[in-house]
Amino acid sequence: MAGARGVRGQAHPARGMTDVAVRGSLWLFAVNLVSKSSQVVVTLALALFFSEAELGAVALVVSVVNVGQVVQSMGVYDIISRTGRDPLLTAGTVLTMSVAAGAVLAVTVVAAADPIARVLGAPEAAGMLRLAALTLPFTAAGGVQMALMHRDLDFRRRMLPDAGSMLLGAAVTVALAARGTGPSAFVLGLLCTAVAQPVLAAVAGARIRPVWDGAAAREAAGWLAVVGPGALIAVLLVNVDYLAIGHVLGQEAVGGYSLAFRIAWVPYIVVAVVLGGVLFPICAAKVRSGRSGELPEELHRFTTATLVVTGGLYVVVALSADAITLLGAQWADAAAILVLLCGYGLGLGLLHVWYQVVRAAGHARQYLALEAAHLVTLVTALVFTTPHGPQAVAVTQVATVWLLVPATWLVLHRNGLAAPLPRLARTAAAVVAGALVSFVLSTVLPAPASVAGLAATATALLAGYCAVVLPLTRTVLIGLKERT
Repeated sequence: MAGARGVRGQAHPARGMTDVAVRGSLWLFAVNLVSKSSQVVVTLALALFFSEAELGAVALVVSVVNVGQVVQSMGVYDIISRTGRDPLLTAGTVLTMSVAAGAVLAVTVVAAADPIARVLGAPEAAGMLRLAALTLPFTAAGGVQMALMHRDLDFRRRMLPDAGSMLLGAAVTVALAARGTGPSAFVLGLLCTAVAQPVLAAVAGARIRPVWDGAAAREAAGWLAVVGPGALIAVLLVNVDYLAIGHVLGQEAVGGYSLAFRIAWVPYIVVAVVLGGVLFPICAAKVRSGRSGELPEELHRFTTATLVVTGGLYVVVALSADAITLLGAQWADAAAILVLLCGYGLGLGLLHVWYQVVRAAGHARQYLALEAAHLVTLVTALVFTTPHGPQAVAVTQVATVWLLVPATWLVLHRNGLAAPLPRLARTAAAVVAGALVSFVLSTVLPAPASVAGLAATATALLAGYCAVVLPLTRTVLIGLKERT
């Protein structure tokens, strides 16, 4: 049972779970902080060394690889976290399935690279696509190893394979980009990251032998039939905009949009994904131990943390969006897109945390229905909005994700998983109040003309936000550490 390893002797089960959750949150935050900080450095390097067309080609190649990574490992985290069987036996079986799928996908992408690149509007990216496809079997193996760590909230061990591989890949990318290697610098860094991840995971102690157990395979296939499509839909949701822009407007249009998206993606990854990553195994453990009645309170605390922390970060990023021109005047048009995508990131972070409870409580089909509705709505809207430019695509993303927020809350409420709506409204009101204070501050602060000036402005805006929001939500946030 997830969290059981944190309970020894006569310790109270809830307190043991709390200790594990707190440690897990801190370690997962540290892992994401290191790995995503390296991605920020890579993003800045790409903006400095690449043209809009080159950055667009990289973004399109990464989108295809992201889809491949999800196809080869659909539902891995869910299967390993929820299984009541021997987790090592299940993990070994899933490893065999995932790596085999990754190898097939790699061969397929390599063979079809030219037509795929032409459809994406970047025919010269075929060579990069072939090289990037080689990462798939390696990321499949690494994903299973980290899923086993994830089951036990053992995020400390993830530091080496997750953050270590990202740092290695970032160093290779930046070094090669600075030497003028061009877009292939990013793909070579991606390959280094993929190869290093399973190797470093084994060094960290996640040594899983590929095996085959029929019962484990049937269990995995049954869960995969429901969660797998949801995982595929989820990755399409965050990549279909790139694909639509590339196909309709060309790779140069993808460049500015992808830069804004990468920046707006950071708070979502560093905060919402961390909180969701801790929340899912906690809720899964509570369900297995017959404590499902505690899920609404858990969800309320994690929802509050998501809104408060990502809200503050997105307020600062949105109010500082014009500073994107510090990376070069060619990125001026990306400022408005960045402001819009901050609203998208906040809504997506909220959905991500809520989906963890829906899935952990056993309502995977409802989760799949929500994700499918999101994708269908988004793709339908993009057919009409993409020809109007990247900014119209960003508006579409914001509108679609916020349509799903009330729909998802209703699903939670119907299943008895949601905390009372007034409690959520109070948190939202506190975030809005903090945002208004930061906005007023932004009107009197000078426009940043350097990186140091940007850091000072961002600090002042965040301080104003925290001065309002934290006193209003302090009790709930402290509850994340003081659960009984």
